[in-house]
Amino acid sequence: MRRSDVLAEESVLCHQKALAQLREIWELIGIPEDQRLQRTEVVKKHIKDLLDMMIAEEQNLKERLLKSISFCQKELTTLCSELGVEPFQEEGEPTILQLEKDLRTQVELMRKQKKERKQEMKLLQEQDQELCEILCVTPYDIDSTSVPSLEELNQFRQHLATLRETKASRREEFVNIKRQIILCMEELDHTPDTSFERDVVCEDEDAFCLSLENIATLQKLLRQLEMQKSQNEAVCEGLRAHIRELWDRLQIPAEERQAVALVATGSKAKVRKALQLEVNRLEELKMQNMKKVVDAIRVELAQYWDQCFYSQEQRQAFTPYYDEEYTENLLQLHDAEIVRLRNYYEVHKELFEGVQKWEESWRLFLEFERKASDPSRFTNRGGNLLKEEKQRARLQKTLPKLEEELKAQIEKWEQEHSKAFVVNGQKFMEYVTEQWEMHRLEKERAKQERQLKNKKETETEMLYGSAPRTPNKRRGPAPTKPGKLNTTTMSNATANSSIRPVFAVSRLPPSGSKPVLTSTYSGKNTPHAGRHGANKENLELNGSILSGGYPSSAPLQRNFSINSVASTYSEFARELSKASKSDVTSRILNSTDIQS
Repeated sequence: MRRSDVLAEESVLCHQKALAQLREIWELIGIPEDQRLQRTEVVKKHIKDLLDMMIAEEQNLKERLLKSISFCQKELTTLCSELGVEPFQEEGEPTILQLEKDLRTQVELMRKQKKERKQEMKLLQEQDQELCEILCVTPYDIDSTSVPSLEELNQFRQHLATLRETKASRREEFVNIKRQIILCMEELDHTPDTSFERDVVCEDEDAFCLSLENIATLQKLLRQLEMQKSQNEAVCEGLRAHIRELWDRLQIPAEERQAVALVATGSKAKVRKALQLEVNRLEELKMQNMKKVVDAIRVELAQYWDQCFYSQEQRQAFTPYYDEEYTENLLQLHDAEIVRLRNYYEVHKELFEGVQKWEESWRLFLEFERKASDPSRFTNRGGNLLKEEKQRARLQKTLPKLEEELKAQIEKWEQEHSKAFVVNGQKFMEYVTEQWEMHRLEKERAKQERQLKNKKETETEMLYGSAPRTPNKRRGPAPTKPGKLNTTTMSNATANSSIRPVFAVSRLPPSGSKPVLTSTYSGKNTPHAGRHGANKENLELNGSILSGGYPSSAPLQRNFSINSVASTYSEFARELSKASKSDVTSRILNSTDIQS
């Protein structure tokens, strides 16, 4: 049983007890029955009025609660609709009082959310307005009368974040461009002369409108200033180049050049003015020193002719070069020609450098070819011979490759310019072919000369004996003096004419070692007699007598050099290669019979 029921029963008992006490009091007093009835009616009326009043109050409370519930439900429905949330649903079957409390709490919560969203939207709109004014863009489109949803607020925040990033990037770009503009203006001695330029340079950076139009205008202004600066720098650099050219032609001292160079740095207006004054001064000085200037230009012309590989006819085509009457017109012609040649060389610089590279490689190749045909290169020390051979082999590979590259470049150039690319008056590939042909002919000529010289030396050695080709300071047995014979050998040969003298010849030792001599032996039955068929140094070509012996009727005129016989062996063997071995043997036998 609920406590309220217990209290209700207790109230009934109290009422009954009170009535009983009243009846006892009335009994003791002796109040008549009619008065007792009247007094009981009064008690009943008081109790009934009190209960009715209490019931009316509670009924009024109930109605107020029901009215509050109805109002809260309506407001909650509206708030849920405005906030974009699901309608409130009470769980179970609550009492009127609990339902009213829950609805009222939910309404207060919804009102708070609505207020917060409205405040946040207002704050976001203020930030958006500020950013839009700086960036000169349209404010974010959102209904300020309605309550924004969470998604709308999130999109609004993202939009503001994008605007802030845009503002930061544009501001950074503006600051950089402004700094460059100020530097260019200082370099050009330019003062802001338009309202926009003054806003950029003089006004506060935060007050500048960072619109796309203003950024584009800033970039355009910077490009204009940079173009003016570049033009100014180009003009100043041209003036400096002209000044250096005039200095070289007029042979201005280094001290005077240094003094001008120190004050003429940069490209400001005052520097440009100073450079122009120096040019005017040098031009006047040039007119006063006409001959010196023309001669200096001619030296430069000759250099460009060499760099452009001009032929003699092309050089002679510029007739003012040979004019000795130094006038202003002659100077102008030379100036125009040097400008034309300089531009011509710069346009075709890559081709000319390639041809120059081929020329240098070709000269180096010819130098290696010359060294390769020089016998003295074998006496070289320190590995130079191996290095030269490697470089020579490398050139033999790179020269054809370089020629092919130049050929492709020249063909492309000739197609573009519709004319032939000439070097020294002829087409480059014809020039290359001619150089190779001249090299081949030169090698053939040198080869023929060597062969002719070797043939003559061989014939001379066969007739008169070989001349000594090695120094006399080599260690070994004491050699006999040229032109004399060993007296012992001569005496033996004179005393016994039947004994044939034999001259033993040693082979050349390796470089730096001592020569080895074989012993001489005389007698009829010499052990070396069978070797004369293989020793071809002792034969004479086409049936001549042996160089190592002499006939009985002819006197012995000179001695024989051991080293010279050995050194001419290979050449002598080549000369006798056409003769058959049997013919050589028969000649040896005939020569032996004659000497004996």
